[in-house]
Amino acid sequence: THYAADTSLAFSSVSHMCRDVQFGWLIRNLHANGASLFFICIYLHIGRGFYYGSYLNKETWNVGVILLLLLMA
Repeated sequence: THYAADTSLAFSSVSHMCRDVQFGWLIRNLHANGASLFFICIYLHIGRGFYYGSYLNKETWNVGVILLLLLMA
């Protein structure tokens, strides 16, 4: 394996992946930017819910808020 979850080895293992693994830098950047894009889409979806008044359906809105909190955990 290329990644070590130990706190003393985490930085060096990520550095190893970016430098020595073929296209490791690309995989790391795609993962980081993909996660950011995912949350941007989530926030746009919430904004659309506010705009169209979807929060008036309490049960559905509460499930959405719970899912948002689970995504951020």
